[in-house]
Amino acid sequence: MNSQQQLPTTISCLNPASLEPLGEVKIDQPDDVKRIVERARVAQKQWAKSTFKQRRAVLTHISDYILEHADELCELIVKDAGKTFENALLGEIMPTCNKIAWLKKYGEKYLRSEKVGSGILMHKKGRIDYVPLGVVACIIPWNYPLQNIISSLVAPLMAGNAVILKPSEQVAFSSQQFLDITNYALEKEGFSTNTIQLVQGYGTSGAALISARVDKILFIGSVANGRRIIEASAEHITPVVMELGGKDAMIVCDDAHLEKAVHSAIGGCFINLGQNCVASERIIVMEAKYDDFCKRVAEIANGFRQGIAERGGNVDVGSLTSPIQVDIVEKLVNDAIAKGATVLAGGKRPPGEGYFYPPTILTDLTDDMHIVKTEVFGPVMLVFKVKDDAEAIAMANDSELGLQSSVITHDRERGERIAQQIESGAVCINDFGLCYVNQDLPFGGTKYSGYGVMNGRDGLRSYCTPKAILADKFPLEIPPELFPVGPKDYESAKASIRMLFGSGIGYKIKNLLLLIRISIQAKFVK
Repeated sequence: MNSQQQLPTTISCLNPASLEPLGEVKIDQPDDVKRIVERARVAQKQWAKSTFKQRRAVLTHISDYILEHADELCELIVKDAGKTFENALLGEIMPTCNKIAWLKKYGEKYLRSEKVGSGILMHKKGRIDYVPLGVVACIIPWNYPLQNIISSLVAPLMAGNAVILKPSEQVAFSSQQFLDITNYALEKEGFSTNTIQLVQGYGTSGAALISARVDKILFIGSVANGRRIIEASAEHITPVVMELGGKDAMIVCDDAHLEKAVHSAIGGCFINLGQNCVASERIIVMEAKYDDFCKRVAEIANGFRQGIAERGGNVDVGSLTSPIQVDIVEKLVNDAIAKGATVLAGGKRPPGEGYFYPPTILTDLTDDMHIVKTEVFGPVMLVFKVKDDAEAIAMANDSELGLQSSVITHDRERGERIAQQIESGAVCINDFGLCYVNQDLPFGGTKYSGYGVMNGRDGLRSYCTPKAILADKFPLEIPPELFPVGPKDYESAKASIRMLFGSGIGYKIKNLLLLIRISIQAKFVK
């Protein structure tokens, strides 16, 4: 039996909250992946010729389908990811439709040919054409199954590319069914469904996709896996966008409105049980607000209802999606408690079935605790006490990750000052995580949080090759005679360069007159 035959052939899918079996999904083997990429290349040639009107129509069909089938989609998300119906609706349906709306409104504006100046070449005209790259691979995690798929594909699709998505095996069941959305939209406008395809499987399937020589890779995931993607992409010099998570800080100033700060922190930490790359894991609170803040967040967190979600708000939070993540969270919390951390809420894995871990709040934290530096990606709030702005900023920047951050303050100028000093890809003043919702803003990180951006003009254009075009401005046929070299060519070129780039009008005029004299001498003096 060869090595390929020994690979698993299906993924067994479970509801992470109830452990109810959902079904089996076929794994794409390396040879399957090659065929998927080949089909995408053929489909992309047709899609690249589509008009912006046709592309908007496909996006409209996707958005309309999502809105029309929101209840069924939320049900599917809840079953496959363990979250609540409210989070499925507000955390997946809303931001996905928001992104599509932005692309429909601004996509053509940022992708159509752009006229630019021609500089010193006054007889020429310049423009930039935004040419589709070809086939874009999106390797995406499990925390937002619908949003990660649709929001990842719509920008490269709008830019004229075919898209292949490799979702996490943890949400293979719902991911396979989400393909119905794009199949429907493409068929409505007469385009091949091979324009958007899935690769299902584990690491072997993802590695096969990278080695299949796609034209760009979007990766959303951990730093460790990001390094593997970068190493594999180097073989074909494939460009990548790396969104590698964060350890986001939220600074609560001493003038902050208490309830504003408390609910910003609760939302930033516990939405989707903290399974967010932009989760506010580190809450840095100034002394004047610290005691009241801790008392209030503990009061709310200890009142959370957790369990298997039903429609109608029976619980506040559901389960984690991955059993591996439950083990990671438990290990990090236990380590912190063993080293002296104080538990204000949660802190202990509940008995029974399902991938549950309660919303947890820890204080009295020290640098020897692994949780202080490590991304938790789970329902844990770390609360730190500081004296002033300087100490808060230093603590916020004391991390190898720098995705997003927040500042809560009544003083707008103070918020701006602090924001400018925080080392992160975005800062949200007086809220949490909403920089991602504003699609005009680029979304990306600094440090080990990755590089490249999603969203906004720059994120959209990153799925194109900016092609420079320089053409004649006038119908003149003037040969650019550079050879043979004449005796006065050096002096003439020097005078021209000084005239064009020298400082001061007098210096420019002097060299213009010199250029004229040299030209006359070159023409009449043999």
